[in-house]
Amino acid sequence: MQVRKVPKTIALIPDGNRRWASSHRISVLSGYQLGVQKFIDFSEWCLEYGVKNITVWAFSTENFRRPKHEINALFKIYKKAATDPKILSRLHENRTRFNVIGDKSLLPKDLRTSLEIVEGQTMHYKDRVINMLIGYGGKEDILHAVKEYAKSVIRIGKVITLTDSTFKKYLRSYAIPDIDFVIRTSNEERISGFLPWQISYSELYFADKLWPDFSRSDLKRAISEYGRRSRRFGT
Repeated sequence: MQVRKVPKTIALIPDGNRRWASSHRISVLSGYQLGVQKFIDFSEWCLEYGVKNITVWAFSTENFRRPKHEINALFKIYKKAATDPKILSRLHENRTRFNVIGDKSLLPKDLRTSLEIVEGQTMHYKDRVINMLIGYGGKEDILHAVKEYAKSVIRIGKVITLTDSTFKKYLRSYAIPDIDFVIRTSNEERISGFLPWQISYSELYFADKLWPDFSRSDLKRAISEYGRRSRRFGT
């Protein structure tokens, strides 16, 4: 299976951790732990292909409707990963900037602090970027931009002309470039409000496997499929 071309930007919706845990009769916590480790592996596989920018949807605004104990367990896993010296070492070795994008006020203070420390320690890197969407929702992102635009108009006392580029500056996700390729696992064929501004011309790929089962060969298959597609951007 040949890889003809590689996307510059990949966005990931790693779906199916809970279902995988249930099918293997292990705890949801263990399923999420495997999911986090799988993303670490995924980011390394992407590095091998030369992908420079990865965005992963770690926790949506809708996910806050889940049971409290499940949310707390997942946040503990994220905090553990954020404070893992081995993970931080790999970010430095690969000269990877780590961004956290979403409504951070929704997160526990200890998790928010841990993530912001990693952001600060990697902010000077320009070779690669990993964007973590947490406390993020697509509709909320657009509403946030509209509210911020309105504040700017009130502050300066005149209407600001909006273009694609000027509006994007008001988004929470302003740092994320247009996405070439979106991968969603677990055979869920929908977007669920994922980065509506950045994926208007993205190629979409829906993998059958649950996220913890996603492998290096599955990524190769996905990228090979991307290489076979013709992107015309409306022309």
